[in-house]
Amino acid sequence: MNTKLRLTILSFLQFFIWGSWLITIGAYWFQTKQWSGAQFGAIFSTMGIASIFMPSLMGIVADKYVNAEKLYGILHILGGLTLCTIPLVTDPGTFFWVILLNMIFYMPTLSLSIAVSFSILKTEGLDVVKDYPPIRVWGTVGFIVAMWTVSLLGFEKSASQFYIAAGAAILLGLYSFTLPKCPPQSANSSNQSLVEILGLKSFALLRDRKMATFFIFALLLGAALQLTNAYGDTFLHDFDKTPAYQDTLTVKYPAIIMSISQISETLFILAIPFFLRRFGIKQVMLFSMIAWVLRFGLFAYGNPGSGLWMIILSCIVYGMAFDFFNISGSLFVETQTQPSIRASAQGLFMMMTNGFGAVLGSSLSGIIIQNYFTDANGVKDWPSIWLTFAGYSLAIAVLFVLIFKHKHTTQPAEETLHSEPLLSIEQP
Repeated sequence: MNTKLRLTILSFLQFFIWGSWLITIGAYWFQTKQWSGAQFGAIFSTMGIASIFMPSLMGIVADKYVNAEKLYGILHILGGLTLCTIPLVTDPGTFFWVILLNMIFYMPTLSLSIAVSFSILKTEGLDVVKDYPPIRVWGTVGFIVAMWTVSLLGFEKSASQFYIAAGAAILLGLYSFTLPKCPPQSANSSNQSLVEILGLKSFALLRDRKMATFFIFALLLGAALQLTNAYGDTFLHDFDKTPAYQDTLTVKYPAIIMSISQISETLFILAIPFFLRRFGIKQVMLFSMIAWVLRFGLFAYGNPGSGLWMIILSCIVYGMAFDFFNISGSLFVETQTQPSIRASAQGLFMMMTNGFGAVLGSSLSGIIIQNYFTDANGVKDWPSIWLTFAGYSLAIAVLFVLIFKHKHTTQPAEETLHSEPLLSIEQP
């Protein structure tokens, strides 16, 4: 089988797993279980808690001890088995711990999937900047297919969504063992320092001012990402309480409407090489932040009736909001670090976005929404909620322009990213 096709299957299944429940878990939580918003914030923070330590830890294991593709497969199989138990949970406290265990297994696979893909592409003599985005776009397709599957089967409010995710996880886990070998890159190094022995070498990147700034903004944007994932679907479900909107497609199949966001992703992923070449990494990331402002602002004024165009446009700009930081950011990390710490560096990037960022966004948003934007009857003031999120994103964009320093050249994208020496532990 062609290498690119094999990695395409990997990318498809990687995000099919997540798409099966990530967007619709809010509907299951609020509409079916009718548990509280503050507790839901804690549930969504589990991916952040797991991402604080697991991506970096598993990156260290892949860099030093175990083939990345084997570790990747083991984690998916364990995650799939955990997902099978979620429908059996009957109280929010236990639900938190089971979801946390699943996230401990799943979150490191996000960065490992990148490390595995980059390793295989390079072994085959291919260019990650040019060849990875068209492969990664199929991950978004997988996310879309999962959302449509769950929605059309009527599982948006059902625990059955977790069984679908479990099946895909176990399948991907088994499939990963058939991939080309991705051996540890620093297993045979000698005269290692204590930092290297403990696997903490990638944290030295934080000594570099530009990389430290980059990771801080990764954290802040990670918070924004969790807001839309956590509340987008249940926001549309809440229009069911308004008689004029009950029979609209938006209310009947909100996951399908939300999938426009992922469809948009596929287009913006393919545009990344052009935008990096034309505008540079700083401008591309700034575009992402502006897109987040639009994403939330349009949700604030949209509705399934006359304001449907705002909801659809919000979903379209989501593609730029997500891709222009997350995908470009992973390429930036890949090309600014030494081979021996790249898996660990991708784990550090994931720690900031889906770790500390997710905890910040999920925990604070749950508390703020419950205390300031939910009335005594449990009705949420969605316009004010989304406008608050939009203001947060705008503040990040302004700070980014003032603080992040990176000079763009008109070289090709891959040369632009390599325009400065690769960062390493020895760099002052």
